Amino acid sequence: MAKNSGGEIEMSPVVDQTARTGVVFRLTIFVVVLTVAALLFAVFQEALGETYLLIVLAILAMIGVGFLFALTIGFVQIAPRATGEELSRAYIDSMNEGLLVTDAKGRILYANRAYANLTGATTSTDVKTLDALLSDNPEAAPVVERLVASVRDGRTADGEFRLSRPIRAGDEPGARWYRACARVFKVPALRRPVSAWLLTDISDERAEQERFFLDLQKAIDHLDHAPAGFFASDSEGRLTYINATLADWLGIDLASFVPGTYSLSEFVAGDGMALIHSIKPEPGTIRTAVIDLDLSTVNGEAVPVRFMHRVSAARDGRRGTSRTIVINRQIGEDASADLRAAEVRFTRFFNSTPMAIASVDREGRILRTNAPFLSLFASVVDNDSLDQRIRFDTVIHERDREAFETALEKAKQRQASISPIDTVLPDNEERHMRFYVNAVADQAEGVEEAAIVYAVETTEQKALESQMAQSQKMQAVGQLAGGIAHDFNNVLTAIIMASDLLLTNHRPSDPSFPDIMNIKQNANRAASLVRQLLAFSRRQTLRPEVLNLTDVLADLRMLLQRLMNNSAELKIEHGRDLWPIKADLGQFEQVVVNLAVNARDAMPEGGKLTVRTRNVPADEVPSFNYRDLAAGDYVMVEVEDTGTGIDPETMKKIFEPFFTTKEVGKGTGLGLSMVYGIVKQTGGSIHCESEVGRGTTFRIFLPRHVPVEVEAAPQETHPKDAGKPVNRDLSGSARVLVVEDEDAVRMGSVRALMSRGYEVHEATSGVEALEIFRELDGQVDIVVSDVVMPEMDGPSLLRELRKIQPDIRFIFVSGYAEDAFAKNLPADAVFGFLPKPFSLKQLATTVKEMLEEKK
Repeated sequence: MAKNSGGEIEMSPVVDQTARTGVVFRLTIFVVVLTVAALLFAVFQEALGETYLLIVLAILAMIGVGFLFALTIGFVQIAPRATGEELSRAYIDSMNEGLLVTDAKGRILYANRAYANLTGATTSTDVKTLDALLSDNPEAAPVVERLVASVRDGRTADGEFRLSRPIRAGDEPGARWYRACARVFKVPALRRPVSAWLLTDISDERAEQERFFLDLQKAIDHLDHAPAGFFASDSEGRLTYINATLADWLGIDLASFVPGTYSLSEFVAGDGMALIHSIKPEPGTIRTAVIDLDLSTVNGEAVPVRFMHRVSAARDGRRGTSRTIVINRQIGEDASADLRAAEVRFTRFFNSTPMAIASVDREGRILRTNAPFLSLFASVVDNDSLDQRIRFDTVIHERDREAFETALEKAKQRQASISPIDTVLPDNEERHMRFYVNAVADQAEGVEEAAIVYAVETTEQKALESQMAQSQKMQAVGQLAGGIAHDFNNVLTAIIMASDLLLTNHRPSDPSFPDIMNIKQNANRAASLVRQLLAFSRRQTLRPEVLNLTDVLADLRMLLQRLMNNSAELKIEHGRDLWPIKADLGQFEQVVVNLAVNARDAMPEGGKLTVRTRNVPADEVPSFNYRDLAAGDYVMVEVEDTGTGIDPETMKKIFEPFFTTKEVGKGTGLGLSMVYGIVKQTGGSIHCESEVGRGTTFRIFLPRHVPVEVEAAPQETHPKDAGKPVNRDLSGSARVLVVEDEDAVRMGSVRALMSRGYEVHEATSGVEALEIFRELDGQVDIVVSDVVMPEMDGPSLLRELRKIQPDIRFIFVSGYAEDAFAKNLPADAVFGFLPKPFSLKQLATTVKEMLEEKK
């Protein structure tokens, strides 16, 4: 550092090994060369001769020409001139940051005055690199070593470090902060790159930051301990900040609070979020509103509060961040405690009631609403529309607005009893509403309200009513179908048994034999129709067994492929690790086949039939949104086609018996009703979804079978049963009591058993059967009885006979399923069962097996 003639301080480098040799030095060398040449010329002029003189003169001429050339290109300067290099040096020398330049070997090439001042160097020999100065200082060594390593790798790096005392010994004692930067660059005149080190004292900057953070901490402390709560939330409603006061009210541990982990909806009780969401600012604006609601603590306690809610909106209308001041309405002056408590109770009742409430003026415009109202009619009403005093009839379907106007007029006249209005939402006719319009008792001057309107959503109720009506309808039809099937079974049983008796007396060569066979075949065909009716009414006899649907569908593949008749593509997708189910194998196969045939008929021009299976765990059941599907584990069978689809009107009737859309003679209308009955009787559920032109999907849910380990009783094997021939001897000599109220069936049964050698007694009712049993002194080997009879039915007859003879052998004959009456019998009752209609051989076989069974 030096002073010029004007007294100004000039900054000069402490070390500068990069400057060229000066002009004076170059001129001195040149003069010395010329002087030596002249002396040599004078001394050796005579000795050298004229020839050598010419050579010396030529050399001197070349030196002169070289000097002139050096002068021209600027290598030799007579007077100094300012260059860009000197400007750069002047700038660097005037910097407040210390600059040190070293070569590849760590030798110092340049150090400005600021570097010397920061490191305490007074002469060029005192200047040291940062590595040499601070490598032994544990506070700065890690940063310096990292910078040295970066420079060695040719990378730029920087770092900050704190020293307990300044680098320069003469500075004021105390801790100091320094920032060091290092970079590598190339100089055209040097072969190897050099390193530049920049050292800055940032102690004042750090002190300013500490003062700022201290002030910020004080501000946060003031906000945290303010008498009001405060929170901030993002556009998704997640809490990004909450002060200590509000955290204390809600029971949140502020030390563990992480922005974004809590949602505002977790702490707003009831339908309060509807009030918050109703505050919708215009795009690109901010809106502030006051809301009274309840907050819920982490323990579930309600805290009545008032929100000063400020929310922003982006330019595209998207909801932005919000800032909210929360006032605890339980805290205040004792003098207003009663008034405040009453206000809190009213607000809580008003916003927490499950019924939507709104007040309207005499023009039918909405004045005020509660939170459930805003939640229920969120698509129609918000705070903006309330501010504009929209008419109440905008939330009512236009077909019912006249009824609302009539009710409002009655309310204006203070009529107490006004009928409710059932309607639907204008924008969603699937949602049903019921409105009650009540008059305001005090309609004096200054009172805006003309009526109070209460609204309740009845969508669920309407759906349940519709479901109940459909269920009652199906039950009534089922009872009718079951009754018809029962009576029809009696007729078919008589026809089939009479045919069997005729066939025993006619050989195949007899001319009447084909006619008798035709009668029996048509009777069996009619019996098949009866079984379908019984399947719909869920009164058929099932023989459930544990099934694996993967194996069942694999066995059915060939049959289904033939049913498609190459007109449609069949694809079966088996679910993985299917749970077992318990169902009647034959009936389930009939369900799948029937659905496949219907799908084929719905694809006259070809298409694709897909049968899928998969497990449906209990937690997935609600996602299907089927009302009659109870919670539980199911195996689902999905039958999907790409056919013509089913329109909504037809969809309502597809499971009804005798309903069909097929041409006359191509369907009885019992197919889907039978499927419905089988699935229901198995304990499952069936649902159909269809879209016209897109296809139909049937989903069958069958309960998962969970096996129960039961110790099996040892079974005795009779030698006589081994290798039993197919054509058994069905004759016998036992005494049989046949009880049947249908004459044709009773007479056929008596003749069939007598033809097999049995002694048969007959009765037309249970009461008559008891009398005959007593007349025979209980000497009856077996009783064959119908289930449904006048005066005394079959189960009652069995209970009475067991009182007389506990081990009586008994066979029930019925067109209904065994389960329909077995539940009314004693748990230890042993009996056989023969479903109607039956043949002569089936009756004889059942009686023979029951007599041979060991008690």
